[in-house]
Amino acid sequence: MQVLKFGGSSVANAENISKVTAIVKEKSKNAKTIVVVSALGGITDTLLQCSMLAAASDETYKKKLQEAEHRHLQAVKELIPLTQQSSVLSLVKTLCNEIEDICNGIFLLRELSVQTKDRIVSYGEILSSQIIAAKFRSDLGACEWKDSRELIITDSNFAAAAVDFNITNKKVADYFKSSSSSLFILPGFISSDHKGANTTLGRGGSDYTAAILAAAINADTLEIWTDVSGMMSADPRVVTNIKMIPEISYQEAMELSHFGAKVIYPPTIQPVMSKGIPVWIKNTFAPQDKGTVIQKNATQNGTTIRGISSINKIALLSLEGSGMIGIPGFSKRLFEALANKKINVILITQSSSEHSICVGIEENFADEAKKVIDETFAYEIEIKKVDPLIVEKELAIIALVGDNMKSHPGISGKMFGTLGRNGVNVRAISQGSSERNISAVISTHDVKKVINVLHEEFFETTYKEINLFIAGVGNVGGKLLAQLHKQQHYLQKYLRLKIKVAGIANSKKMLFSEEGIDLTNWKELLHEGETMTVNRFIQTVIDKNARNSVFADITANADVAACYDKLLQKSISVVACNKIACSSSFEYFKNLKELANEFNAGFLYETNVGASLPVIGTLNDLIRSGDKVKRIEAVLSGTLNFVFNNYKGQTSFSDVVMQAKKEGYTEPDPRLDLSGKDVMRKILILARECGAKIELDDIANNSFMPEECMKGSVDDFFVSMTKHEDHFKKLYKEAADKGNILKFVAKYENGKASVGLQHIHPEHDLFHLYGKDNIVLFYTDRYVDQPLVIKGAGAGADVTASGVFADIIRASRV
Repeated sequence: MQVLKFGGSSVANAENISKVTAIVKEKSKNAKTIVVVSALGGITDTLLQCSMLAAASDETYKKKLQEAEHRHLQAVKELIPLTQQSSVLSLVKTLCNEIEDICNGIFLLRELSVQTKDRIVSYGEILSSQIIAAKFRSDLGACEWKDSRELIITDSNFAAAAVDFNITNKKVADYFKSSSSSLFILPGFISSDHKGANTTLGRGGSDYTAAILAAAINADTLEIWTDVSGMMSADPRVVTNIKMIPEISYQEAMELSHFGAKVIYPPTIQPVMSKGIPVWIKNTFAPQDKGTVIQKNATQNGTTIRGISSINKIALLSLEGSGMIGIPGFSKRLFEALANKKINVILITQSSSEHSICVGIEENFADEAKKVIDETFAYEIEIKKVDPLIVEKELAIIALVGDNMKSHPGISGKMFGTLGRNGVNVRAISQGSSERNISAVISTHDVKKVINVLHEEFFETTYKEINLFIAGVGNVGGKLLAQLHKQQHYLQKYLRLKIKVAGIANSKKMLFSEEGIDLTNWKELLHEGETMTVNRFIQTVIDKNARNSVFADITANADVAACYDKLLQKSISVVACNKIACSSSFEYFKNLKELANEFNAGFLYETNVGASLPVIGTLNDLIRSGDKVKRIEAVLSGTLNFVFNNYKGQTSFSDVVMQAKKEGYTEPDPRLDLSGKDVMRKILILARECGAKIELDDIANNSFMPEECMKGSVDDFFVSMTKHEDHFKKLYKEAADKGNILKFVAKYENGKASVGLQHIHPEHDLFHLYGKDNIVLFYTDRYVDQPLVIKGAGAGADVTASGVFADIIRASRV
């Protein structure tokens, strides 16, 4: 024999019921078949709502009952041939009248007991099963309808009755043994107590009904037909790249269903597990799909984890106090207090010192739990041996489940390391001695991110998804977006990275997209975006709470740089092209480094010095490997190098600077470059990387610019340079007469730094530096006579963008 159960979505309407009929027709050809059905999708909720409206003296329950009646009558008319409809329509009408009579009584009494609720909701399954039975008789021939309440006997705990298996198993076995029919249909969910009163098996109890019947008759198989093709590695509403689970053990299925997997009702497994009956999860809407089989021994799926599940709306109760240590009975009294109020404990964790015990319960029972526990321990609280119960709400439980976890060390470390890197605070941890699941209590706000990062860590072998937010999409930012778009395929194929641009902003507009911004027309999309403010953009990035988040700052905005600490505190990695943060006060710079370390986030700023040249990375490698930097000499301004390489006293200095500006080598305000302040920031950053506690004001600046040139607007600046052309010619001539050239050089030695214009003779390492190139010379304990030289293009949108790109990739691996 076989038992087939069809859920609410499978019998939601006439079209779906026809699909069910086709499945049953095929399945019943070779075996005696028992079909268990739920109410039409949504009907149970409607009936409950009507009862509560009636109890609240709200007459709108009548309209809702009429709608429910019409839905059932319409199903009959669509499913049953006209000549056979009369008796079925009459039965439906009679049952609907009974529901209305009960609701009218509730309305008059203004009273709704749990027992009455059970009576009302039972009509949903009775109606659906009678209609489907008529459809079976019409299409398949003989079909025997049996009222489950006559077979499944329970206690009188209405809404969640416990089955009396001794009586139930005998009644079920005797009934099916005595019947000669080959096809049966029964309503799920409903039962009766020893007095014959209507009871129910809990929401989702139709699965349980089918399992009870299957176990009682020693069925060959139990099939649960739903709207998905089996159990999945995670909730498909949360994770897009989910994996189907072809096989799973009874214990694993129970763990997943207990911790929120909606495919199967948690108590379903127990009856069939004791008999070794395989349970199939199948899709009514794709019956050809293989589905998932739940059985005693399941083949491993290539990973130690079988699935990830979660329960929302959890409250954590913490009982603490020094008076608990070494005193037996505290836990017993705690659990007895909760049990007496029928409050189910979902998770338990206790410190080894016995100073505290935490339990997780459903959030809607939290206030009642606090009241009863504080009353239970009132004396201990009064004498300060125990603290009043601490209740934390808006929490969730996330669980990793897998039989194979016990033979693979490091799963917990991997799990909590992944959560830590994504800034997820774990409030409590629980792991059974079977090592079949690891559970953690987290904020409800973090659930989506946590499920995704854990699924990515344990299941996905294709790629890691990065959520990238970019502030500043001008010249450099635009080039970065183009490079990201071009390299998408390469990154996924060779680095297993998918960089999704989830947010962008310029000075006027900002744009966000959870699916990722289309990089082929981002300009048009941004133009239609929201009004940009720095605080709103940063707060939105934080509120998104996206996994593997990276923030790239490609602005020169001090307000953006001032927000890095907020991002790092949320474990959002920061990639800074903007030099302001790293050249601000030493305390702020130090704090950013410490926050990045504390919250497992990347703080990368390679492009602060030398665009895409590996200057900071190389310096850090030297220091980490035990080398000590004695002296640094460098040309760190691509702009100034371009200017002095091209100024020969023939073309005006002003024109050469304008050329550099047009070619994108200067800052928007070239005075930042020509004043030497930009170079000061760069040598400051290098000095700090060497360990110097130095501020920008500590750096000597031998400026070559006349003071008048630095006043007024940018236009005034160019006019003023023209007026002082003789000054610039003199500088050039003094160097040329000695056979030297001019370079703006930054130096760091013995904890002190300086910048300024210098004469460079032909034998010097800085002499052969052309175009916009930068050069850095590191003199160290290891590089004494010949410095370590880093040389190359130090300016330009493309190379700067590529440096930011490289930092983003590094940040993704933090």
